[in-house]
Amino acid sequence: MGHVRDLPEHDLGVDPKQHFAPKYVNIKNKAETIGKLRKAVERAERVYLATDPDREGEAIAWHLHEVLGLDGAERIEFNEITQSAITNALRHPRGIDMPRVDAQQARRVLDRLVGYQLSPLLWRKVRSGLSAGRVQSVAVKIICDREKEIQAFTAEEYWTIVADLLVAGDEERKFSAKLIERHGKKLKLSNEEQARAAERELQSAAYRVAGVKRSQQQRSPQPPFITSTLQQEANRSFGFGAKRTMAIAQQLYEGVETKAEGHVGLITYMRTDSTRVSNDAQAQAAEFIEQRYGKEYLPEKERKTKAVKGAQEAHEAIRPTDVTRLPEQVAGDLTPDQLKLYRLIWKRFMASQMANAVLDVVVADVAAGDYLLRANGQRVKFPGFRVLSPESEEAEFLPAMNEGDPLALLQLNTAQNFTQPPARYTEATLVKALEAHGIGRPSTYAPIITTIVDRRYVFLESKKFHPTGLGMVVTEQLEKHFPNIIDPDFTAHVEGELDAIESGSENWVRVLEKFYGPFEQALEEAVEKMERIKVPDVPLEQVCPECGKGLVLREGRYGRFVACSGFPECKFTGQEEQVLKGENGGTGEAAGEGAVAGEEQPQEVCEQCGAPMVVRRSRRGPFLGCSRYPECKTIKPMPGEEPQPKKEPAPWTNIKCEKCGRPMALRSSKRGQFLGCSGFPRCRSLQKLPPEGEYQIVPREEKPREEKPKASGNGNARTTRAKTKK
Repeated sequence: MGHVRDLPEHDLGVDPKQHFAPKYVNIKNKAETIGKLRKAVERAERVYLATDPDREGEAIAWHLHEVLGLDGAERIEFNEITQSAITNALRHPRGIDMPRVDAQQARRVLDRLVGYQLSPLLWRKVRSGLSAGRVQSVAVKIICDREKEIQAFTAEEYWTIVADLLVAGDEERKFSAKLIERHGKKLKLSNEEQARAAERELQSAAYRVAGVKRSQQQRSPQPPFITSTLQQEANRSFGFGAKRTMAIAQQLYEGVETKAEGHVGLITYMRTDSTRVSNDAQAQAAEFIEQRYGKEYLPEKERKTKAVKGAQEAHEAIRPTDVTRLPEQVAGDLTPDQLKLYRLIWKRFMASQMANAVLDVVVADVAAGDYLLRANGQRVKFPGFRVLSPESEEAEFLPAMNEGDPLALLQLNTAQNFTQPPARYTEATLVKALEAHGIGRPSTYAPIITTIVDRRYVFLESKKFHPTGLGMVVTEQLEKHFPNIIDPDFTAHVEGELDAIESGSENWVRVLEKFYGPFEQALEEAVEKMERIKVPDVPLEQVCPECGKGLVLREGRYGRFVACSGFPECKFTGQEEQVLKGENGGTGEAAGEGAVAGEEQPQEVCEQCGAPMVVRRSRRGPFLGCSRYPECKTIKPMPGEEPQPKKEPAPWTNIKCEKCGRPMALRSSKRGQFLGCSGFPRCRSLQKLPPEGEYQIVPREEKPREEKPKASGNGNARTTRAKTKK
């Protein structure tokens, strides 16, 4: 259910002059939850606070303690929802861990101080409705910095030559070797002329095996999943976003209904940065591996993985609660997405508890005149943990050969290549970058990504992040005026301070004081010095179909759209995809003012005037509107959607209003039925609904509309009524 208390929505809620004292208020839509808990507490002999086993969970427990007045309540903590884990937790209750609460409180106050004071500044200087965040702004900067690297990148040409060879004329002993050296020095072919010259010499050269090196190498399994690596692997394997991955993992943690066991939690807590595994889980895994695969598949010694810097080692890695619960056994009880993620977690954990894979590796050097080529091959000698994923085993292996063996050249494969710019971030690589910088924590990766996309600072295209013009402009301004706020190293330092608060070695108020002084000064200077910035338009090659001027790409409230550079004289606009594909169907108004940018428009025409219908958006969602608006105001629901039925008027009762004498109408709300005056909004009288049988429903009386007084002289109707009243 999440938090029940938070800082107020429309107020700073923090007093920097009073040691950053936070002002907490109950969250509006949690009143029902609090009410139910109060009743449950009154009936209970004993109360345990069993919120999530992390910083956020500890804070929720403390807020519940304060809101419900739970002086005698005890805190219990468990890492998995199983009978043994919860029974053990009940045997070891404790008090609320206040340093952990203080760490979460410090993070919340920090984020409020930054967001609540930076956002209005951006409204004034860039665009209304913008937001800035202590961590989200750093994530946007990382994406923007990568985009600048890509824009500044200059591709370099290089050529490669690969020879297809035959050992001692044996057709069964083919292999390929890549050119690497000339005269004992590393060779770089920078253009076609150099490549063709080397190719000519290699065509006429005699080939022989210059040396063969054989060795054995071991491959170790990866450690069990933590939050970040689970999000990365789910993204690579299934294309799941971080938010989707965490939602599915939450379902597996809370438990599912199974035919064999009833309701069971399938995995341990999924917000963790620790790769630690409990002794009981290790023992169970070892027993299972020995029985299923054999003793040789157990590691020679207990595996210990290096923890991520700042990891909470009291937590465990993400693992199955019972390794004997195979993915195949619960496949019928899970949704396809749940099964995919459970199988991924099960395999990763089991692999981490198994022996290394052993590979036979061969490296063969091939001499050809002044040139040296090299071939690599390997094959699995002992699969070890790879027995869980046999499809990953490398089958490529070099044929038998010895030093001095003659080789026959079958053909040379010469190819032109160019160096590639750094890749744009995917969700997987962005999470990895945030983790590497020490930015955020397991519970924040998914919300960070969701926020920066929702705020239109970045967008996903082909599963890669691109910064918008808005994202670039805001980042440049924050870099200029708030270098610390947007510096990854500084943000990581703050995360370290929060960890120190949790461990009890630092005071949360002192941490806030060190941060807020410089920030407040930078904020005062930015208010005076930051210039008003306009998000730049991006020129396009296409021309406006209405006036012939160049088209530009702009960003509105609902995304990017194409507009004429001659605005406001020419008001042509269109969807980005349609215009760039040559389908010059304009919307007649900016996408930022109603049309949904970036969506394919339906092939429908207006029933009144025959003009194309376009997708527009209101507070109630998308709908179709005539492209000739405001000349034609025809609208209709989206294809496949039924029109919303008109709301029936509230029925009248035989009970009269105590204030004005009109009939009271039967109305409904979330809390049930009540009586409200039929003269609403002029009369706002309300009454409790009498018991059934003490009122009757009566026919509504249609009354003629009252005529409004006409304006006289230079005044208007409103002025006339005001004068009469006076």
